[in-house]
Amino acid sequence: MTAPRAFLGMSHSPLLGLNPISAEVEQSLNAAVAQARQQVLAFDPELIVLVGPDHYNGFFNELMPPFCIGSAATSVGDYLTPPGELNVATDAALALATRLMDDDFDIALSRRMQVDHGFSQALQFLWGGLDTPPVVPIFLNAVAQPGIARLRRCRQLGQAIGRFLDGLPQRTLLIGSGGLSHEPPVPTLAHPDPAIRERITIKREPTQAERAAKTQRVMDAGMALAAGDSSMKPLNPDWDKRYMDALEHGQLDALVQWTEDSIEQEAGLSAHESKTWLVARAALPQAPLRCTLRHYQAVPELIAGYGVLFMQTA
Repeated sequence: MTAPRAFLGMSHSPLLGLNPISAEVEQSLNAAVAQARQQVLAFDPELIVLVGPDHYNGFFNELMPPFCIGSAATSVGDYLTPPGELNVATDAALALATRLMDDDFDIALSRRMQVDHGFSQALQFLWGGLDTPPVVPIFLNAVAQPGIARLRRCRQLGQAIGRFLDGLPQRTLLIGSGGLSHEPPVPTLAHPDPAIRERITIKREPTQAERAAKTQRVMDAGMALAAGDSSMKPLNPDWDKRYMDALEHGQLDALVQWTEDSIEQEAGLSAHESKTWLVARAALPQAPLRCTLRHYQAVPELIAGYGVLFMQTA
């Protein structure tokens, strides 16, 4: 009998608390986060496996792995998230990396991982900060083509993590912290400005002015999307529903048949972040599980199809 496991799929948005949203939308969102917090704390995890993306704060095009485990990690504290060290379960992280390599799953390892709101916001919302149970952080590249892992490979990673957890006695919470449909102004190497291409290629610490300018740029993009005068791809609640349905009902065989092009065309360039949910969900049994929380709302001001999904094995 393996120890109980729980899955939490949870969107993030750097604009939460920055861009204004209606009182009704905010109340609904806060209620969903509060429910997630309540259920996670009731589950009382002894170990967290947190799968998250990065937005050119820790990983850059000069060396961009599809996946990377951190044996130590520090939050940069972007937007309104807390800076500082994550409570990384170093031994468990190294043991997982070793097991994956033994199972012929090549995985990158960072001894000094740097993470942003894609990791820290979930911890902040659930525990109030970075003082959490021990966590194994796993980065997933969701922005830099062609090295974005395909759906099948994400599922395989989740299944391999699940086999590793079979040998551990801890109650484990697996968090997929990624957006669903959304296409924020994240630059790519196709950008015409060489300075911007350089900024997303070479790792360096941005100045306060640069970080403030980036924050304002993203805030403006959210308000433009909400006003309907944006060139960004709109949110796609139908796609988000189908994705959440597949995870909730254990329809992973069908989900991994979706094409990579369809993700970007229907849900946006940054919808690859949803693969963090798939990795985390695949570490639990594929059969439908007890789902005690499912919430979704499209919030263009936050550039987020914002979803929350919580399930557990026992």
